[in-house]
Amino acid sequence: MRAMIFAAGLGTRLLPLTLTKPKALVEVAGKTLLQRSIELLVLHGINEIVVNIHHFSHLVKEYLAANNNFGITIHLSDESELLLDTGGGLKKAGHFFKGNEPFVVINSDVVSNINLAAMMENHNKTGAIATLAVRKRKSNRNFLFNPNLELGGWQNVKENKEILIQAGAQMSPMAFSGIQIISPQLFSYFPMEPVFSLVQLYLEAAKHERIMGYPHDADYWFDAGSIEKLEKIERFLQNDNGS
Repeated sequence: MRAMIFAAGLGTRLLPLTLTKPKALVEVAGKTLLQRSIELLVLHGINEIVVNIHHFSHLVKEYLAANNNFGITIHLSDESELLLDTGGGLKKAGHFFKGNEPFVVINSDVVSNINLAAMMENHNKTGAIATLAVRKRKSNRNFLFNPNLELGGWQNVKENKEILIQAGAQMSPMAFSGIQIISPQLFSYFPMEPVFSLVQLYLEAAKHERIMGYPHDADYWFDAGSIEKLEKIERFLQNDNGS
């Protein structure tokens, strides 16, 4: 099984830490965020990973080399010349995922104990083209799902914007966890432009395909998006004896 880690972000919310390193190399409880993402994937039997890089890309290369790629095969998708957003990043790395086998995509700033094997089993059972890990948590941006957990829209609470692609269905908002399983058939919905978001891609594909939500509220989950959030993760992992 293969996977991709999104590690190209600028990490502006983690300033001043990201003045000298990329967000993926910021440490929490003694390990970098990138290492934690890799270990989560390896725990679930994934031994080949693509990591996209942009901000301080040379430091990520040096870090992985110094750690012998953590004993697995790691490819780099270099976006040093142009940051491509999540959808564009996946499009650039798409040649690593040829064939029919689903793969995992995870944001490097996510810290969770989600059971990826169970999520993959669910993905294969539903026949979805993509499965999105979601939670019932407060967020300004939510995916909207019908009672069958099929993606039917998106909302921006702060800007009072809503996009509905399923008319008449009762929709429930759920916040995306930055973890997804994708079948390569999704690639047929890539737009022509190089820079676009996965949200944009999912909303377009959901007009024609099943994109499913995968609630995982029983797991722990954190977004390491700010200094305050890093401190919260640190306290949790230390109290939980997390490694």
